[in-house]
Amino acid sequence: MQKWSKIVVVLLIVTLILSAMAFGAAKYKKNPPWVVGFSQIGSESEWRTADTISIKDAISQDPNMSLVFADAQQKQENQIKALRSFIARRVDVIVFTAIVETGYGPVLQEAANAKIPVIMVDRDVAKEDQHLRLTIMGSDFVKEGQKAVAWLAVNLKKLGVDDGQKAIDFAELEGTVGSAAAVGRKEGFEGGMKDHPNWKLMHDQSGNFTRAEGKQVMEAFLKADKNIQVLVSHNDDMTLGAIQAIKEAGLKPGKDIVILSFDGVKGAFEAMINGELNCTVECNPLLGPQAVQAIYDLMQGKKLPAKVDTIEGVYDQTSAKEAFPTRQY
Repeated sequence: MQKWSKIVVVLLIVTLILSAMAFGAAKYKKNPPWVVGFSQIGSESEWRTADTISIKDAISQDPNMSLVFADAQQKQENQIKALRSFIARRVDVIVFTAIVETGYGPVLQEAANAKIPVIMVDRDVAKEDQHLRLTIMGSDFVKEGQKAVAWLAVNLKKLGVDDGQKAIDFAELEGTVGSAAAVGRKEGFEGGMKDHPNWKLMHDQSGNFTRAEGKQVMEAFLKADKNIQVLVSHNDDMTLGAIQAIKEAGLKPGKDIVILSFDGVKGAFEAMINGELNCTVECNPLLGPQAVQAIYDLMQGKKLPAKVDTIEGVYDQTSAKEAFPTRQY
């Protein structure tokens, strides 16, 4: 009798677990049309503009979806206000890119309480808040930083900059402080630098992912140090501003200073073709189709993966001209 009691208890536990799993997969299941609230951080770069267009077009052109869009204009308080407006409106899904990682816990909890699923694109929230969103789609920023190190390790030798012994003067233009892209790229790049003890990071400052600030910060770097040999810049827009500053200082970008960037926008490819940029590590902004597919999967009761990675490459002056005609952003 005791044996059968234990079996019954085990069966009840298994049934409860399976029921919970089924509910977790199906609790958002709903017939279309679906209202999607999308909050973008702003329009600080060519990359961001391409990302916004991709997501807006993919959602608004789908016959089963209607879009509610909010531009945060680079301010977290604007974005949190927009997210709360989506919740008050009872949208079916929230899609957003986090300006910085921290500070979203309370509003994400409000969305969870309202049973509104949240899908992140491009930039994630802090680890302690990630249980309150369903998935993140976009790039692995740490891996991007590691790709930068791998390219530099090979090509600084080819360019005659790195003999493995002599100290090399590095400068780093960071993105928006606290953003997932800046945090990840910095972690991947600076972590890899440890394997190259002669690589010396002498200058490090945020250019806030904008061309104007990239130029301004690079001007300050060059005033302080005329011997910078390598610049690693967290996005192409800052890089293009830095290139302008380098030229105005009477130096040749891509030659006097080896420049590695991130994103892979058309402007970066033009700079590589012109010999003014050495390399860009791609970060694909065309996330709209993936976001739409995730919404369909969600509403059909499917379980979303915790992370959806995009396929990305590394381009330099040897491949830029051939690849340029195929670039969509």
